[in-house]
Amino acid sequence: MTRIARALLSVSDKTGIVDFARALAGLGIGLVSTGGTAAALRAAGLEVTDVSSVTGFPEIMDGRVKTLHPLVHGALLGRRDIDAAVMAQHGIRPIDLVVVNLYPFEATVARSGCTREDAIENIDIGGPAMIRAAAKNHAFVAVVVDPADYGPLLDELRTGNVLAEATRRRLARKAYAHTASYDAAIWRYLEDREGDGELPGELPVALRRQLGLRYGENPHQRAALYRLPGPAPGTLLDAHQHQGKPLSFNNIADADAALECAKALPAPACVIVKHANPCGVGLADTVGAAYEKAYATDPESAFGGVIACNATVDAAFATTVVERQFLEVIVAPAFSPEALAAFARKPNVRVLATGTLPDAARPALRLQAVEGGMLVQDKDVAMVPREALRVVTQRQPTPAEIDDALFAWRVIRFVKSNAIIYCRDGATLGIGAGQMSRVMSARIAAWKAGEARLDIRGAAMASDAFFPFRDGIDAAAAHGITVVIQPGGSMRDEEVIRAADEHGMAMLFTGVRHFRH
Repeated sequence: MTRIARALLSVSDKTGIVDFARALAGLGIGLVSTGGTAAALRAAGLEVTDVSSVTGFPEIMDGRVKTLHPLVHGALLGRRDIDAAVMAQHGIRPIDLVVVNLYPFEATVARSGCTREDAIENIDIGGPAMIRAAAKNHAFVAVVVDPADYGPLLDELRTGNVLAEATRRRLARKAYAHTASYDAAIWRYLEDREGDGELPGELPVALRRQLGLRYGENPHQRAALYRLPGPAPGTLLDAHQHQGKPLSFNNIADADAALECAKALPAPACVIVKHANPCGVGLADTVGAAYEKAYATDPESAFGGVIACNATVDAAFATTVVERQFLEVIVAPAFSPEALAAFARKPNVRVLATGTLPDAARPALRLQAVEGGMLVQDKDVAMVPREALRVVTQRQPTPAEIDDALFAWRVIRFVKSNAIIYCRDGATLGIGAGQMSRVMSARIAAWKAGEARLDIRGAAMASDAFFPFRDGIDAAAAHGITVVIQPGGSMRDEEVIRAADEHGMAMLFTGVRHFRH
């Protein structure tokens, strides 16, 4: 094992660096540093050698060039056995420990008013080069990119100033993940602002673990929550958990599905999700009234579900929920103090505040894992305005029927295919999801409405894709549905339209499909 005798420290995040450096010096390890890091160490009374003294060349170009030199990179890349002679010939002293973290690119571009010039200037060059060099030569050099590693490393170093090979390998893996994430964040910033709108030939995806989870969908599966680089305002990733047990894999999946649906609706709206599907959605003048509509759709499925609202939760609503049902998670932009006090009566309920919700129509990419790769697609944000609807039946829908149909069309995007829902007056009445045949979804949606004692006569029916046969229309008509909204585009559209005409129903074509697998 290589004994650690000399360390190079150059960090943007200076958390804990002075104490770490002081401990290294106490072990007799020489310190080499740059710029602001060297100044911070000297201010703490530590003896430090400037990199410029090592290279014999000053920092130039406002600090852009300081460590890019053979006397630095030779010290990092030199193999102690093979390269010892050439290192001695050129006066290259080995560096055994590199402590580097990078210019705060993500924090810079997240700031209000950040210009492109600001962003470019905060792209670190020397730092990633040193990290990669040290990581490549991890047989002889240890590389540290995370202040969380300072304590464990010191514990190991105190047994003779050496680090085990397993430690150096672990640090090297972590270092390459660090630089990969850094490059991905830069690419994402430039692509978002300057991309041509096409899916890229290469898609750098760097995910940072945010939360370790007890297990995945099932207890035998490992799981964690990872996040993309950059801020994620108005999402679960940046939500504040006021109370409750730690979030589980399924909690997060269901809460995300509920929140996405709530964001797509006018406020105030309430969505209840169970096993990734909405089991009730309501739109009203208050969140409490919206919840009543959502809960009435399927009280049985709401038990143990996840609730999402797109407006502040007040005390009356919170009290009703606490007294009425068991729930796993409730997520909303904010909660009144009185609402938080009400939920405190149920300390296991996870209460998440997201802050202001982002625009639901904002374009984004969706990634879905397949064996050996990823499916990548645009997020489904397509909405059809009222004036773009096409009436294809003899009977024209009333304005109220169009309102019901458009509400149903907003919700159908978040129901698993094949999806059929019945809606009226800003409320779901029956939801049929995830069936292999569309007519079965129509029957299940009607059956669920009956179970909840909801009358669907005169309601609107939405279908996420076209009807391949008229049987779905016949099933809806048997339950008194008066208006249907669907994409159209089947080779049997004429047959389906004739069925609607025979039943005196109105039918609207959107020209847009909303499959959700």
